[in-house]
Amino acid sequence: MTRTDEPAIPGAQTLINGIAVLKAVAAGARTLADLTETTGLSRSTTHRLVQALRAERMLRDTVEGALALGPALIELGFQAREDISIPAIARPYLLDLSDLTRDTIHLAAEDAGETLYLDKIRGSRTIEIRSWPGCRMPLTYTGIGKALLLDRPDRWESQYLADRERMERQPEHDYSGAAAFARAMERYAAQGYAYDLEENEAGVRCIAAPVRDAAGTIACAISVSSFKTFMPTDRMHRLGPVVRDAADAISRELGWNGQPTR
Repeated sequence: MTRTDEPAIPGAQTLINGIAVLKAVAAGARTLADLTETTGLSRSTTHRLVQALRAERMLRDTVEGALALGPALIELGFQAREDISIPAIARPYLLDLSDLTRDTIHLAAEDAGETLYLDKIRGSRTIEIRSWPGCRMPLTYTGIGKALLLDRPDRWESQYLADRERMERQPEHDYSGAAAFARAMERYAAQGYAYDLEENEAGVRCIAAPVRDAAGTIACAISVSSFKTFMPTDRMHRLGPVVRDAADAISRELGWNGQPTR
């Protein structure tokens, strides 16, 4: 059966129109006139939809008499948030990225000032990256940790110094100091992805990008890691936008609308 042969679902258009009204109010429509202009629906249809959405507490009237999103949507939003498993949502994208690159893929979040690895997909190359779900690394030693910090320029230098003060080892390949690290982070923030240039482990490089939630806040990050042999500089430059696009796709699944953090 082709799409054009599919029978119409009773009430489907009404549902679609109701969603259009909610989206219009979310975008700033405040009156019935605003809604009819934004949605293209007739005044009578828009009025009926607004009345129904009011009854279901999905729309409300402000003290000024304007339309606004209602408390039922807040309740549903919190329920949706509780039901979200970021590793489960991210995994199909991580698998696709692994198939595309043949390299090791990580998912991580910040926890107690450290990088906490949530998932790992081994690449198809005959190499092994020393990491596992549940392991922790200093934020500023890893590409994925740097991606978690991209929105926090206030922490770049202090976190760099704190990580090196508490770790027993110093990176073999490191920045000359906190100011140099902050300059690199500024470049990474501008391009939307970060690099690990063997700071965490000699011979291992990675590209990482942040994953954002519905508020635009960085919730976690993903990375592609491999030995330097398979990750020359020109390949890192090519893969950067690919990793960023994968992270953005996961972000959209979490409700991110593509706008900067508010």
